[in-house]
Amino acid sequence: MRILAGLAAGLAVAGWMVGAAAQDDAMIAKGEYIARASNCVACHSIPGGPAFAGGLKMATPLGAIYATNITPDTETGIGSYTLDDFDRAVREGVAKQGHRLYPAMPYPSYAKLSTDDIAAMYAYFMKAVPAVKLANKPSEIPSPWNMRWPLAIWNLLFVDFDRYETVDGKDEAWNRGAYLVQGAGHCGACHTPRSIAWNEVALDDSDTAYLAGAPLDYWSAPSLRQDKPAGLGQWSVEDIAAYLKTGHNKFGGAYGTMVEVVNNSTQFMTDADLNGMATYLKSLPAARSATSDHVYSDATTAALKKRPPEGVGALSYLQYCEACHVDTGMGYGTWLAPLAGNTSLMDPDPSSSINIILNGSARIVVAGMPDSYRMPPFRGLLTDVQVAELATFIRSGWGNNAPAVTAAQVAEIRANTRPASDRVEVLKMK
Repeated sequence: MRILAGLAAGLAVAGWMVGAAAQDDAMIAKGEYIARASNCVACHSIPGGPAFAGGLKMATPLGAIYATNITPDTETGIGSYTLDDFDRAVREGVAKQGHRLYPAMPYPSYAKLSTDDIAAMYAYFMKAVPAVKLANKPSEIPSPWNMRWPLAIWNLLFVDFDRYETVDGKDEAWNRGAYLVQGAGHCGACHTPRSIAWNEVALDDSDTAYLAGAPLDYWSAPSLRQDKPAGLGQWSVEDIAAYLKTGHNKFGGAYGTMVEVVNNSTQFMTDADLNGMATYLKSLPAARSATSDHVYSDATTAALKKRPPEGVGALSYLQYCEACHVDTGMGYGTWLAPLAGNTSLMDPDPSSSINIILNGSARIVVAGMPDSYRMPPFRGLLTDVQVAELATFIRSGWGNNAPAVTAAQVAEIRANTRPASDRVEVLKMK
């Protein structure tokens, strides 16, 4: 009898251990998913380096800073952090040592994350991420501008530390999408305008400035609201979800920093979550008062068929662009992007149009497969005047209706940027 009782007790303990391990694994898996949705790896890693070991150089108006080591190393990383320490760093921007984090860390958005998601992320970082002993690099912000205590005042003025609360009258998909867009996805960090104090002027959809588009490192992060044509007004929920999943849809392809978002974050999210994000974005009213659909015109195609073509822009297009984007401006399906009706090309801010002609774009990599074609850089082939004429030609062709580009605008972006890397890489998280 004692033997049977001991066996039963042993089996019970074993069953409890198996159940506890399964629960632990589920928590870690959830944390990994939230870390992907938050795209932690893109800022806290460098290509070819260990995941989350820091070192990425990030420009700020006051000088460069470097992303920190967030592996569980106890000396150089966050291995000594308790759950409360981790929570305070992620949601409030305060390190364990007590100093405040620069808001390049998007804690104004992460403040909305749930307590359960923070706990899951903590479990993932502490139990699944390999520890890397790598000292953090000091910032290059000169004294006295590198003092951290003024950030407490900045936070008081500009950050809402309330958690996301479900909005009554909205369905589950909308609320899940709002939570991901406002919180983990921190979409506003790039797509919302900033004030002179470098704060996002809005942190949620209570203000129409939220996600209304903003300049970003000589790109223009477009409006994610229902603006037409330079916004998501003509995109369906399915179009938005496809773009987040693959980096492509019938209106264009990902470029600039958005390539990193697709490569390292959104492609790994569930279809349900992407649909939720798309549903939420589709619900945001336009920020601009005047909106209209793009109406295709074949007059540009007819002009291109003339020999010789009229104007520097048309000639440059035939020499460098037609092979991929064809004379109709429609490209080839979703993989060689259409220029007619392309949302980014019709942005009033021409930065993205100029930047992508000068510097090209990195490759999108989905499910381990890199795009066969990427936009190459043309800075070595075209003068500032030629780039301006070409960009103007494209931004006004096939029914596009965007302002002209000047050589001075091209010169500024040329001087402050460099060609996109052709390196094919998706950052690993383990």
